[in-house]
Order: sequence, then C-alpha cells, then structure tokens
Amino acid sequence: MVMAVRAVPWWGVISSAGAPVLLIGGWTVAAGLQPRSFNPVADTISALAAENAADRWVMSFALLGLGACHVVTALALRPGAWPGRLVLAVGGAATILVAVNPEPAGGGSLPHTAWAATGFIALAVWPAVSFVRGPSAPGGLRVAVCVSAATVMLGLLVWFYVELATGARHLGLAERVLAGAEAVWPLAVVLTCYRGQSPPRPRSPGPARSWFRRGEG
Repeated sequence: MVMAVRAVPWWGVISSAGAPVLLIGGWTVAAGLQPRSFNPVADTISALAAENAADRWVMSFALLGLGACHVVTALALRPGAWPGRLVLAVGGAATILVAVNPEPAGGGSLPHTAWAATGFIALAVWPAVSFVRGPSAPGGLRVAVCVSAATVMLGLLVWFYVELATGARHLGLAERVLAGAEAVWPLAVVLTCYRGQSPPRPRSPGPARSWFRRGEG
C-alpha cells in the first residue's frame, strides 16, 4: 500500500546518507591531521574538535553537518511516528550544540558533556518510539525492528559509558561504534520507506478477459 501523502521526500534520502559520510569522513580526516600521539582507539571524537586540537574546524564542521542532517531527516521521515521524529530532531540539535561547545584545552566542560549525553541518548532511543503498526508499515518502522535497533544502540551506549567511567583503553573505539551505528540507522530506515513508495504498475487485462468484457456489451 502506498501512502503518497506521507512519502519520504528525496532530500530526506540525501540528509540521511550525508550523516554517516560526514561523521566517518570527519573523524578520519581530522585524525590524520593530529600529531602521532593521537590514538583513535583510546581518544574520543570530541578530542578532534577540542580547543587545543590541530585543525579542529574539520571535526567541528562534521559535527555541525551531522546534527543538521539528523534534523532534516526527522522532518523528512513522514511515515514514522511523530514522537520518534521529535526525539531524532532533539538528537540532531544536541549534536550541533556539542560542536558549538567544544571541550576546553584542559578538558571537563559541563555544557559539552551535557549535550553529548543528550545527543547519544536521544539517537539511541528514537527508534523505540518511531514505529508504526499495520501490514503497510515500512520494514525499518516495524515494532520488532525498532525495538531491536534501540536495544542494540542502548547496549553500545552502556559500553561507551562503562569505558568512560572506568577509564578503559577502548573509549574512542566504543564511542565510534556507537556514533557510527546512530548515524547509519536513520539512513537504513529511510531506505526501507523509500523502497515502498513506488506504486505498483497497473496490470493490463489478458486477451481472454478483454474479449469477455467486450462481449458483455
């Protein structure tokens, strides 16, 4: 069943695809610009945009673009339930505010930490409140899929905060896996919605049926 009024516009596909490109491309380029002492497995993404980072504008720009992409995708994801779209937009706005409030050279910024936590939590839980019911629901918005996605991302979030609390050596890796999953999932959902928007081609009546209909007159 096609719901043209609630279709995902083309710009929603672009914004959802742009999110992982900006995030992964941003941390890859920014890490390459840092001194050799930078360790992507142990050091966080925020360190690439900190006030004392080399060429910090690269990661800052990537985070700003990432947040904007999430907000635009939330606006475009019309087949999804509105609470999920709202939470996705909150996660995008929080990501923008992470970039606006970078870590200071000495570390320990309350605004940065608060917005980062808000963004990670929002982007992890939004699938759980975005599902729709019914046989025509897109694959990425079905109840079981949404709950499973949220469960996986919440598990990654717990891993990240355990690494953060214990000062473990895989903090950067945990954050990258979490952030990467949260950036890719909106694209996966949009693609499942977009695939269901092509209306079925009308079936032309067969020769026998056409003859029968002509014979009725």
